[in-house]
Amino acid sequence: MIPWNLLGTATIPNNGGELRLAQRDKEFSIALKGVRGELMNSRVHCSELALADLGCAHLEAVPNAAVLVGGMGMGFTLAAALNATTATTKVTVAELVPDVIEWNKGPLGECAGYPLNNPRTVVHVGDVAEFFVAQQPTFNAILLDVDNGPEGFTHADNNSLYSLDSLQAIRNTLHKGGVLAVWSAWHDPSFTTQIKKAKFKVDVKTVRAHKGKGSKHTIYLAVKG
Repeated sequence: MIPWNLLGTATIPNNGGELRLAQRDKEFSIALKGVRGELMNSRVHCSELALADLGCAHLEAVPNAAVLVGGMGMGFTLAAALNATTATTKVTVAELVPDVIEWNKGPLGECAGYPLNNPRTVVHVGDVAEFFVAQQPTFNAILLDVDNGPEGFTHADNNSLYSLDSLQAIRNTLHKGGVLAVWSAWHDPSFTTQIKKAKFKVDVKTVRAHKGKGSKHTIYLAVKG
């Protein structure tokens, strides 16, 4: 078996731990050092594509739209958002860890076709929550993949990205008819209730991680009426 080759490590701000990028032949893996292990693998990315396909479906023919992607990852969601929108759409990607952006400029970027090189891509190195402070209608779609599961959705801290206060701020950052799409490793009905409390219309989709097979992931689609 071909061994894994460690390409780089990165420290997550605010004592979030250490990320490790590894490559084995044409396969890439990003893992969190410690018990959580692998966070993403380049061979399993269909649900990341679905996050953008579902979240941007209403923008297929809309000119001059604006999309925000929270979390760079391996670039699959960013690439799908660019593909799902018009040539006049700007797609901003917010990534907390600067090294992840640099990894995607290197060999890792080949996985998703180097979406950072697209002239419609705008890069923001920092917390995606910074975009929700002003609470002014800015985006037509917001795609979030920054937590691995519902434990991040129901956090009691009001500063949590998925708290009720934050969801309401996200709603105010969307244009009318805009869509918030949230990726999750599994479904949590309490988060659906939380989104409804923020006055979104909610739909929950189940998607496969890998070409119609493998584990099932959840995409929450929240529409601002």
